[in-house]
Amino acid sequence: MHKLADYLRLVRLDKPSGALLLLWPTLWAAAEGWPGWRWLAVFVAGVAVMRAFGCVVNDIADRKFDPFVARTKNRPLAAGRITVGEAAAVGFLLLLCAFALWAVLPETAKWWAIPALAVAAAYPFAKRFVALPQAALGVAFSFGIPVAFAAVRDAHPPPAAWVLFFANALWVMAYDTIYAMADREDDLKIGVRSAAIFFGEKDVAAVSVFYALCVSWLALSGAAMGFGFPYYFALLAAMGLAFYFYRAYRTRHPAACMSAFRANHWFGAAVFAGIASAG
Repeated sequence: MHKLADYLRLVRLDKPSGALLLLWPTLWAAAEGWPGWRWLAVFVAGVAVMRAFGCVVNDIADRKFDPFVARTKNRPLAAGRITVGEAAAVGFLLLLCAFALWAVLPETAKWWAIPALAVAAAYPFAKRFVALPQAALGVAFSFGIPVAFAAVRDAHPPPAAWVLFFANALWVMAYDTIYAMADREDDLKIGVRSAAIFFGEKDVAAVSVFYALCVSWLALSGAAMGFGFPYYFALLAAMGLAFYFYRAYRTRHPAACMSAFRANHWFGAAVFAGIASAG
């Protein structure tokens, strides 16, 4: 039973906020019209599998760093409660699940799902080579948008989908910089890179700009798709949430930053409500 609990912690089943951050943008892309229960189940399962796979790859990649970070030192792999081989086996099983879901997608969506998997697998290594690894995460967490557009319509994503893609990438930059602010001191000690380190004393301003740009691009996406008042009212609600988060992350206190990060899924829910009501 202890092993099973550690496997569940490895895939972050005990921390659903990350899965919601990945799920909402995927549902944004499907919310113009009801995709049906079949596609909804495929999207939810796909997000769950891809998020779990990304966590496994991340923990394998960071197994030599995590023991020195207060927030991650008790992860099963970092603490030595499971082996790299066991973690790799879990990752392989998740890949099999991903392949089963990939097989039911329309042909157009299958092509878009391939780079989505590749980016998800590559992201955990970005913090070693890229000054802004959050940008890589933004791409990884946005690929559900073209996949969902292609799956529901069985056609390549329209230009409006890429506006939505970029808006989501900006949102990811905002909330993952907040996440990095909580780990800044440990990351400096172990020598990995993050947006919080890159922006330094301008980190709070940078996050605020990312939120503002995200809402602006969401407004552009809504205009491109012909959304009406309910959508823009939802964007106002999302802006209100961003200001609420600001009151926490401006303190730069690790606990406050983590609280703001975890609450970000409500931002995604607000946008989804706007798209669903306008669709």
